[in-house]
Amino acid sequence: METINTTGRRKTAVARVYIKEGNGNIVVNKRDYKDYFPTPTLQYVVNQPMEITNNSGKYDIMANIYGGGFKGQAEALRLAISKALTEIDPEHRPPLKSKGLLRRDPRMVERKKPGQKKARKRFQFSKR
Repeated sequence: METINTTGRRKTAVARVYIKEGNGNIVVNKRDYKDYFPTPTLQYVVNQPMEITNNSGKYDIMANIYGGGFKGQAEALRLAISKALTEIDPEHRPPLKSKGLLRRDPRMVERKKPGQKKARKRFQFSKR
């Protein structure tokens, strides 16, 4: 099996993933993913596609992530890993799709409007 390359996006985060057969190492921006994502919740998010398809410890994953915050980056990585697993074996698609891991989350931050404090919040109104 050669290296498979996929991308995942969430908010403004972009994850590029290179996956190949190995023993389960996940490297994010040249660091171990447990160092990069210190909280157990984010580590669970990253491992979710591997757990659902019973592929824990079968593939080495090398990821480059930029933009966004740590939660957006973790979810972008999850989407990229899910896409790569479906590319490796189409049998993985139904369980991943039923959990919603193959859908790019379209929610983005709403832009700030001129003459307002934030996107929807306005400046305090003064009658006099």
